[in-house]
Amino acid sequence: MQQRLPSLLDPPIAFAHRGARAHAPDNTIESFALALRLGATGLESDVWVTADGVPVLDHDGVVRRGVRRRPIAEYDRADLPEHIPSLDDLFDACGDDYALSLDVKTPGAMLPTAAAIRARGNDLAERTWLCDPVLSNLVDVRDELAEFKLVHSTRLAKLTESPELHASRLSAAGIDAMNMHRTDWNGGLVVMFHRFDRYAFCWDLQFDHQIEPALRMGVDAIYSDHTDLMVDVMSRETGAG
Repeated sequence: MQQRLPSLLDPPIAFAHRGARAHAPDNTIESFALALRLGATGLESDVWVTADGVPVLDHDGVVRRGVRRRPIAEYDRADLPEHIPSLDDLFDACGDDYALSLDVKTPGAMLPTAAAIRARGNDLAERTWLCDPVLSNLVDVRDELAEFKLVHSTRLAKLTESPELHASRLSAAGIDAMNMHRTDWNGGLVVMFHRFDRYAFCWDLQFDHQIEPALRMGVDAIYSDHTDLMVDVMSRETGAG
């Protein structure tokens, strides 16, 4: 058996991707609550902001009514379908004793999202990882969001520079983590990002034969739709659970 390389976060965070979406409708309170009951140590979702400035959790940011499709940004919170929760709905139903990973879908959603999390208190901001595929969006808010963790979510093939130079750039800008697909990571890359004190996050881990090698290469967080399987493998590989 391959020896597990050390991670910077020990144990790594087990993020339930859109909640326990393999067992419940994704991005719903039901799905988030089930994920926590199954043992997830983090919740993941996509965040959008309504016309009246309320951060809400949904995947594609579109409301479908019949054949009509309109962006969430065109609706007030009160006019959205009941299945779309706000951040406050999540906290009211599930508390806040977990890590939170949010893909911020528009630059304008970053500061309202941070404000809602700050209002919750309880050091939640320090356990919140705000993710964006555009590095400049993260750099622009780094000073304003000093207590939050910022994550560059991208693919290896989209980098315009070497991974080592990119890790150095993240470190210089104060961006905390790199989040890439499981097929982009290897043990050497994880070690290299760790050398710059940047966290390595890994998404789309749906089976034990995908989760095990990711944990053994020392990643700091994993994302899965299958919360029960993720937690079982995490317990077996790291002793956490």
